[in-house]
Amino acid sequence: MYTLLADWDGNGPGPWILLFPLIWIAVVVLVITVLRRTAWRRACGHGGADHPLSVLGRRYAEGDIDAEEYRAKRAVLSESSQSPRDRARGGGGK
Repeated sequence: MYTLLADWDGNGPGPWILLFPLIWIAVVVLVITVLRRTAWRRACGHGGADHPLSVLGRRYAEGDIDAEEYRAKRAVLSESSQSPRDRARGGGGK
């Protein structure tokens, strides 16, 4: 079988053609790294099933706590989730 790589006499692509698979591997690793640090982490992070407001809502729905206790705890959790800048302006939470 005749290949251009085996017949390097100045007319073929040369051994540098072997760098292209390495470049593609680097691109794939970079994309996976960026996705793991941004989108995938965001999907499993804030607002997930173990978020405090989600747990509180589930406990209320299951009847573990009453409406008054739910509202009081939700107010505390919403207040603590505000940024300091929002609190200084007097902005309300959820």
